[in-house]
Order: sequence, then C-alpha cells, then structure tokens
Amino acid sequence: MDTDLTAAYNRCRELHRQHGHTYYLATRLLPAWKRRHVHALYGFTRYADEIVDRTEDLPPPRRAARLDDWAGRFVAGLHGEPVDDPLLPAVLHTIAVFDLNRDDFASFLGSMAMDLTVSSYRTYGDLLDYMEGSAAVIGTMMLPILGSIDPAAAREPARQLGFAFQLTNFIRDVAEDLDRGRTYLPDEDLTRFGVTRDDLLAARAAGRTSEPVRELIRYEVARAQAHYAAAAPGVTLLDPASQTCIRTAYALYGDILDEVAAQDFDVFARRARVPPRQRLAEAARALLARPGTPVRVPGPALR
Repeated sequence: MDTDLTAAYNRCRELHRQHGHTYYLATRLLPAWKRRHVHALYGFTRYADEIVDRTEDLPPPRRAARLDDWAGRFVAGLHGEPVDDPLLPAVLHTIAVFDLNRDDFASFLGSMAMDLTVSSYRTYGDLLDYMEGSAAVIGTMMLPILGSIDPAAAREPARQLGFAFQLTNFIRDVAEDLDRGRTYLPDEDLTRFGVTRDDLLAARAAGRTSEPVRELIRYEVARAQAHYAAAAPGVTLLDPASQTCIRTAYALYGDILDEVAAQDFDVFARRARVPPRQRLAEAARALLARPGTPVRVPGPALR
C-alpha cells in the first residue's frame, strides 16, 4: 500500500477514534484486515457530517458549496481522476476492493444536503426517507465488508440496524439537535403527545423534561426497539469473524436506550452515556458468545 493511501486510512481511523467511541470499540473486534475499511466508511460519513454541522458560522449556501465541492472531488475519484484529499483515497480504495454500490454514497450525500435546509420532519415516513440515506445505506455499505453467509437475507436487517442506531442517536441527542435548529422527532409524534417545539426548547433551557415530553421519548424508544428487533436476525447471518463486532455495537447502542429509561426518559437532564466498564463488559460478552447465538433485542421493557 502506498504512503498516501496509508495516510488516508490512518486519517479515517483517527476520525473514528475521536468521534465514534461506541462504534470504534466494536470495530476493534473485527479481523485487522477489515478494520481499515470500516474506518474508511466512518471517515467518509463523519467528514461529510462535519462539513454540515461543524461550519455553523457560515451561511447555508457557503456550507452547501463546501459539501458540493467535496462531493464533486469524490465523484471525480470514482471516475478515476486524481484526488487531492486527506481521506478520500482510502474511501475510494475500499469502494473498489468490495465493489460497493455507488448509489448508496449518492443517497448518503443527498441526506447530508438535506440537513442544510430541512429542520424538521412532518411524519415518521418523512424521517425514514431522510434516514434511508443517512443510516440505512450505511448498513448496506458495511455488509460486503462484514461478509455474510446469505447477503440477500442479511440486507434488510442491515438497513434496519442503520435505522435503529440513528434513531437511538436522535433520542439521545434531542437537546444537541435543538441547539443546531433541528428536530428529528416527527411533528406528528409531538402532536400526538401534546408537545410543541417551544416545549422542547423550554425543556432544553430548564434542563428537565415535562411529563408529555417523557411520554414522547418513551414512544420513540419503543419505535427504536422495533428496528432493533427487525435487525436482530441479521447478526447471525454475518460471517462468524464479524459477528462479535456487530453484537457489541448492537448491545452498546441498545444500552443507550437503557440509560435513557434509567433517567426516566429525561433526555434534557443529561446526555445518556454508557459507562466505560459496561462498554468493556458488553465487548467481553460478545467475545464469549458462540457464532450463531441470537442477540437479545436491547432496551428497557416498556408498558
């Protein structure tokens, strides 16, 4: 592997280590030759996300121009043109090695562009359309790297796991997303529980959650659990060498739901975090599990 390509993979790994603590721990349980490719995909998604979310001092048109420029370099690289970028060579190499579906990457970039102009979603169907590009395609990108005994059967569970992970993040990060001017909990769900955006902003300011907001969060946790349940059969369809990694990620993201429930569904009092000792315990349990052992659908028992 040439020096520039090695440097690009290292850059992706560093982004993953810095920003994807839960997923990075799980990725360390993969065979070494697979890890760099997972880091590359994480680096791609994280860098695009940073263009959107870490340049808030710039007006949306300037941020959109930066995303378009980076996406243009990526597309040029797909067509074999030289790419001057610190991480894209690793992404392009991973795509070539596994013949990943280019449409998945276009869909992802489309959802990132939505974050520049869309601040809320009317229905859960509308949110699913966004998450198709921002989450479901991550599952289908990952599947060829992880490997499967039945790729066709594993595809839909992989998509569902993307939905589950992202909805878990949305539940945990309601306060942070409000700070960015976004609400990922659908408007129809807020209406169902008599909650307004102003109620969420008031809870953010007060650092505590009202009862209607608690019930809203409880409802979203149950919805996330349904995605985890749909994803569960796919874990045992993965190559045995990849199952430990995904078991760990599956459990750790599910543990976030447990933490949300443990604080009585108050996502404004503090950000739900899985303690380091518990993270290590989940990894140890996954290491001890025999390949093919079904996973437990995570999250709290809800009424």
